[in-house]
Formats: sequence, structure tokens, C-alpha cells
Amino acid sequence: MSDNTFRAVLVEEVATGKYDQSIVTRGPADLPANAVRIGVSHSALNYKDALSAFGNRAVTREYPHTPGIDAVGTVLTDDSERFTPGDRVIVTGYDLGMNTSGGLAEQISVPAEWVAPLPEGLSPREAMILGTAGLTAALCVEKLLEAGARPEDGEVLVTGATGGVGSIAVALLGKLGFKVAAVTGKLESAEFLTSLGAWKVLDRETLAPFADKAIAKPLWAWAVDTVGGETLFNVIKCLKYGGGVAACGMASGSQFQANVFPFILRGISLLGVDSVELPLQKKSDVWEKLAGEWYIGEQLDKIAEDISLDQAPEFLARLHRGHGIGRYVVDMAR
Repeated sequence: MSDNTFRAVLVEEVATGKYDQSIVTRGPADLPANAVRIGVSHSALNYKDALSAFGNRAVTREYPHTPGIDAVGTVLTDDSERFTPGDRVIVTGYDLGMNTSGGLAEQISVPAEWVAPLPEGLSPREAMILGTAGLTAALCVEKLLEAGARPEDGEVLVTGATGGVGSIAVALLGKLGFKVAAVTGKLESAEFLTSLGAWKVLDRETLAPFADKAIAKPLWAWAVDTVGGETLFNVIKCLKYGGGVAACGMASGSQFQANVFPFILRGISLLGVDSVELPLQKKSDVWEKLAGEWYIGEQLDKIAEDISLDQAPEFLARLHRGHGIGRYVVDMAR
């Protein structure tokens, strides 16, 4: 990369409904006219990036486009004068990688209001192992703690546990002393999950028998749901009195059939979590926590696989097929 040219993933619609992902060379003129231009050292792959890469118009409206909702690197130029060239910074969420050219590129250009300093306690690679997934997982855990969750309450269920958000949630909850029941459709990854701190690993079919019940036997004290759809309400039915679920995903669907029984008979709370439009100061506070008291550096290598920018299209396809495990970190120097 030079200041004048850089490489990027470019998604193009090559036929109606058919999208191609390639690596191209671009220049600063190809970037949006925003205040802060950043030389990206690392990015990461997320399910939302896979949706963008395969033409999901609910994520990205216009193509050609460069996905990537996460990026970390150094400031090249800043017209807002908030940052100095060379400052290490992180950008996650907002419109990055959705309709604004994203982090699967060696340079990005974004509004200053999207840019946070990289905390001292995190390396750029660690920051991208976490990325939006880690930020979301931390917000889920924070929601549970604010609702009164304590390790002595009982097990905490985590659905979609082999995914990016799920695996980091397992590690964070384990660090904080909770007994985590990790739910996955990939039982061959049980050893991976127990190494992160899972107390037990359950097949996702464990929840299937509850689908026809209005309310079920209370099994878990709290939960983090990364899946959505019917899974979310099946979890709600099985929570103990006064419990709650932090909900942050919809890989299994955006809708579910519900009734009021768990809410009015057991006082269950449904706690929505968003990490995209979160105010920058709140994001910065959570990043500082992940670099400090919630640092899980000893677990991050277990979650991460490092890939090059050239490999990004292959791994985006893997995520799109639902075959991802943990976090894929794009190292621009590889």
C-alpha cells in the first residue's frame, strides 16, 4: 500500500442476482469524501459482511461496493483535526461496510464521529479478533449484569456459540465466573467451546422440543441469544424466574411467535442489544473495558484465524454458507 494506491475487496453484480468478489487496486479518489482517512492494518469478517458480499440489499443498496464493518489502523489524514497522522484508531459499525466503502481494504475514509482511539491494552490484531462481534458480546454481558445477573444464579445459555459473538460471549462469561451452557449446531467444536470456558456444550436440537409449549421447565438463569427467530423464544420459555436474555442476532430469522406467559409468570426480561449506532463514547468505554478488566487475551488466539486480503472472498463465502467458526482476522500485511 502507498498513500496513492491501495488494494480492496470489490463486490460487483455481474448478472442479475449474481455477485462476484475480487481484489482490485484503488486510489483515494475512489473513497467517499469524509474527514478521516485511515491506513487499515487489520479488519475482520462478519456475517453482515458476507450478506453484503452476496448482494443482500437490506445491508448494501448499491454496487460495486467494498464490505467490511470493522477496521483498525493509523490515521493518514484528518480534516477534522481531532486526530494526528499516525494515531492508532478503531472503527466499527455505523455505516462502515454497509453503504460506505468498508474495512476490507487497505484504506478507508470515514466521518470523525465514527473513529475511536485504539485502547493501549489492545494490539490491532486483538482489536479485530474482537471487532463488532466482541463489542456486541461485551454489550450483551453488560446488559445481563445491569439486569442483576450473578454467577450464583445458575447457568447462562449462549446460542450460536461457535460464531463470532457467541464464542466471545462464552469467553467473557467464563472469565467473569459464570457457568456457561454453550449451544451449537457444530458439536464437533465442543472441545473448542470448553477451551474458551464453556461449562457444558449442548446440541441446538436441545431447544427444539420446546417449540410447541407456551412455557417450559426453567433450566437456565440467563441467556445470550445470537440467533433470533424461534430459537429466541424457545430460550425465553426456559429461563428461571426473574431471568433475562440479551438478544443481538437474527441468523435464524427476524421474527418469532410469542406469548406473554414467560414475561408475566416468571418476570422474564428481553434485553435488546445494538452495537452499530451506539454513541461513540459508549463504544469507547466498552473498548477500554475489553482492554482492561474484561481482557481475554489468553482466549483470543483460540477464537482467531488469520487470513490475507486475498483470502477474504473465500472466507466470506464460508460465512455465507453458515460454516464459520470463531473469528477471521484480515491482516493486510499477509
